[in-house]
Amino acid sequence: MLRSLIVFAFAALFATAAQAHPHVFVDAKEEILFDADGKMSAIRHIWQFDQAFTAFAIQGLDANGDGKLSDEELQPLAKVNVESLKDYHYFTRLKVNGRRAPVEAPSEYWLDFHDSRLTLFYTLPLKTPTAVGETTTLEVFDPEYFVAFNFVKHHAITLTGAPANCTAHYAPPHELDADIMAKLAAIPADQRDLPDELADAASSLAAQITIRCS
Repeated sequence: MLRSLIVFAFAALFATAAQAHPHVFVDAKEEILFDADGKMSAIRHIWQFDQAFTAFAIQGLDANGDGKLSDEELQPLAKVNVESLKDYHYFTRLKVNGRRAPVEAPSEYWLDFHDSRLTLFYTLPLKTPTAVGETTTLEVFDPEYFVAFNFVKHHAITLTGAPANCTAHYAPPHELDADIMAKLAAIPADQRDLPDELADAASSLAAQITIRCS
């Protein structure tokens, strides 16, 4: 019974009825981990969900009825989170010199519940440690605009273990005009795929993080 509730709750992130696109709002922080050779080795995501989605997702999770959500009670939902995100490439695109750097399944993941909001932490190891290229970019977004990402000001990107000559720059996404926003808002929640013209517009909502090593 508990697992059924968990699966249903996270499925809401992608397919249940609400009001309009987007349906879920995430405050995001990103981290790129470097190995001892100065190569990128993993991407760590820290995503805090909005209160409305959180309230829906945690229904039935307090198994012992103590009014708190323990790590053990949250872990099955964290597992469903990362397994579901695999079908969407984890909303993550790391590109080095125009080529996508492939990632492995998350090596660690957990959920935290604080101040009425869930935060998902998970780490994607790169299949092969990769040096920063002449052009290296990280994009985190949902191309179908079901989930809207807002990057935390001054904390959008952290480079951990990077060589001293490496820096990261965050560029916010483009704003959509009122007409496009109205069309997106009119799309029902159970329609996952956007029409081509709206998908092209929504793709411009990808914030871009640029990594450079001089």
